[in-house]
Amino acid sequence: MYPRELKKYYFYLKFHTMANIRDLKKDINYVLGDIIGATLDWQKDNPDKDMKSSEKIIDEVIDTFDDLIAKIHAKDVENKKQHFKSIGAELEERGRKLIDKLNAL
Repeated sequence: MYPRELKKYYFYLKFHTMANIRDLKKDINYVLGDIIGATLDWQKDNPDKDMKSSEKIIDEVIDTFDDLIAKIHAKDVENKKQHFKSIGAELEERGRKLIDKLNAL
């Protein structure tokens, strides 16, 4: 799967309301996992290019995953519904930025 095809997930996330925490976690795993997969595919297709930039993208994806999962497990949240919607919005925003960086390679 190539980066431009990953954008379909963000249209899905924009109109998809999170039914529960499990679905939000699955969305995080699928979206960020596909970005890592696309980055690894780029590395295989371009062995003569500098891999530091693509490795940096993978590191950013892992940091994003850690941050979002930590926010999901936060206990001191007053309005849970709004909190989880903001996590979904942050996933969309950060995912788009990562895809743009991958497309720029």
